[in-house]
This record gives sequence, structure tokens and C-alpha cells, in this order.
Amino acid sequence: MEPELDGPGRQRPVGRGPKVRAAVLAATLAELADGGYAALTVENVARRAGVHKTTVYRRWRDRESLVVDALAEQIAADIPIPDEGDVETDLRELARRFVGWATSPGGRAVLAAMLSDAVRVPEIADARGRLFQDRLRRAEPLVARAVERGELPADTDPARLIGTLVAPIYLRLLITGEPVDEATADQAARVALAAARAGALRR
Repeated sequence: MEPELDGPGRQRPVGRGPKVRAAVLAATLAELADGGYAALTVENVARRAGVHKTTVYRRWRDRESLVVDALAEQIAADIPIPDEGDVETDLRELARRFVGWATSPGGRAVLAAMLSDAVRVPEIADARGRLFQDRLRRAEPLVARAVERGELPADTDPARLIGTLVAPIYLRLLITGEPVDEATADQAARVALAAARAGALRR
């Protein structure tokens, strides 16, 4: 078994196979969240995961491939799309769930990587594109259901609506540094819904 540090001078096993992979990817996200991509090293990831760096190099050839895999895990992490039968409730709940993800350790790590020089690596830039496209694709049924119920104009563009929803949240997270909480999510949902109903977010 691979040793995992458990306090000064002590170690405990982290297991094999999937457990080691999960520990290393979790450590990668934690390192990204704490120090960003520029400061991330395989040695620090291995130390945080409680494994030898040779264990990491047996599975990942370099830090770029390690970061790509860690981001892919986050892309696969589902943000459930609400279906409460009312577009106002659905948008508010979606915004709250997005805030919950974006302020989680995994979400913060993804944002740190996406805004760093990591995006110069083609695979990481591709992961960023897939992340946002995946989020938009998952939200399309919410908009389609609202159109079917007559709550939104028939030509409402799902991508523009979701973009309007998350934009003020990203502004606080990445630019102003203001608090991001449920009140932020609720306000973003109100603005996006008002814009959509006014026909400002048509295709």
C-alpha cells in the first residue's frame, strides 16, 4: 500500500488503484486552489496525497496531464438541473447550486486553473471549453420546459440566458472579490429572468 502522512513521523495507507488515483486528483485540486497552477508541482501533490512522487509519475507523465485529469473529474461532477415546474424557482435553484459549486474547493480549483497560465496548455484550454459547454448543455432542458409552459418567449436562447445568470456571480468571484452567497444567486436569477421575459435574450 502507498503510505499517507498522518501527522509528524506517522503514515497510514491510502490503498491502491482507484483510491490512490482519487487521493492524487483531490490533492491536485487542493494545490490548485491554494497556490494556483504556477506553484503546482508533482512533489507537492504527492506530499499532500501521502504517496511517493514516483507513484504519481507512474500514472501521469507530467503536471499538465495531472491537471487535465483533475479538471476532467470536475467536469464530470454533476450540478443537478432543477425541475420544479416554475422557471423562477428553477433559475434561482440553479444559481444557488452553481454558487455552491463555484465556492467549493473543487470549483475554486477549477477557476484558479482556468484563469492562470495553465490555459496555454492546449489540453487544459480544451478542458475549460468542455466545462462551460457541458454546463450550458445540461441547462438547456430548463429553458425548453419554461418555453413550453409559456413562461419565456419561444425564441429564448438558452446559452444567453445561462450566461446572463452566471455573469454577475463570476464578476464577484473573479473581479470584485465581493461575497458570493445565496443572495448573490437569487439576485442573478431575478436579473436573468427579467431580461429573458423582456425579450432581451432571444436567439
